Amino acid sequence: MKKELIQLAAADGISGFEYSLTDAVKKLMAPYCDTVEADTMGNVVGYIPSDNPDAKSVMLEAHIDGIGLMVSGISEDGFLSFVPVGGVDSAVLPGAEVRVYGTEPLYGIIGMKPPHLQTGSRDAAVPIDQMVIDIGLSGEDVRKKVKVGDMVCFAESVKALSGKVLSGKSFDDRAGLISLLLCLKELKGKKLPFHLYIVAAVQEEVGLRGATMVSERLAPDCAFVVDVCHGDTPDGGSESIFKLGSGAVVSFGPNIHPYLSSLAKTVAKEEKIKVSYDADGGDTGTDAWAVQVAGLGIPVLLLSIPLRYMHTTVETLHFDDVKAVGSLLCAMLLNLDLEALRCTFQN
Repeated sequence: MKKELIQLAAADGISGFEYSLTDAVKKLMAPYCDTVEADTMGNVVGYIPSDNPDAKSVMLEAHIDGIGLMVSGISEDGFLSFVPVGGVDSAVLPGAEVRVYGTEPLYGIIGMKPPHLQTGSRDAAVPIDQMVIDIGLSGEDVRKKVKVGDMVCFAESVKALSGKVLSGKSFDDRAGLISLLLCLKELKGKKLPFHLYIVAAVQEEVGLRGATMVSERLAPDCAFVVDVCHGDTPDGGSESIFKLGSGAVVSFGPNIHPYLSSLAKTVAKEEKIKVSYDADGGDTGTDAWAVQVAGLGIPVLLLSIPLRYMHTTVETLHFDDVKAVGSLLCAMLLNLDLEALRCTFQN
């Protein structure tokens, strides 16, 4: 599945423009699911039915949108102004290589006034409204090919740093989808006492929108969300920072159902799956929050993959952590007792 992660991460598809990923995601899900379809918002949903038509249902979810940019204006001399889509850090933009999706994909670079011509401190971050995208064409030619609202994606490719450590764009959260697929691969041929939905959700980076809609529609009896968390860096501190290669990160807190977090801890120990634990006192900032409060409420667990340099073009992870999340998910599904979960808060 490492090859599939590299291909999926390299594909372009920022929040609101995920349609370019739909066919690839459907193709990845198809070998494991009875049906795969995209809904009206763009979420891709795979379905594995139980033999019991009246069985309860469980949802596995990861988002597939990435951060990016959108054209907001075209100057007379052909430079493109832009706005961020999702949580883009302006500090990493100068010099970045991009693809502008106009009438055709156009290669560009993000430029700004050279440092030796700037006034004020060179240490200050340059605001986005002082940057432009240069695609090397005249103003007249640019206006024939590009319009306001066109998608702009980072052009960085995935690279292997050493061993199983990979670096590239959009691992947040396409690595999570690969974990779901690894889980399905381990489950193949096994019977589950519940219907299983596998969701590749859209628009997480701009407000958890895909997860909100699909959770309301499917109304599963419980859900597992996979996302990324902060990996270790030299200046990152130690709280809620996790070493690459340390395995799956299991969240605890008010956003997380206690039966599910307890089950994760028990199963990880029994199956000797590497895990770390994260205490999150808030809403986790992930699709798990949208899932938890959808409809009448959905019990949810968040599992995370440690990721360095989140929301940059060089997001970095250890592939063993992606596999650990998939293995933990599989083991939990095989040990999941939905009746015990339902009775958690009953005397």
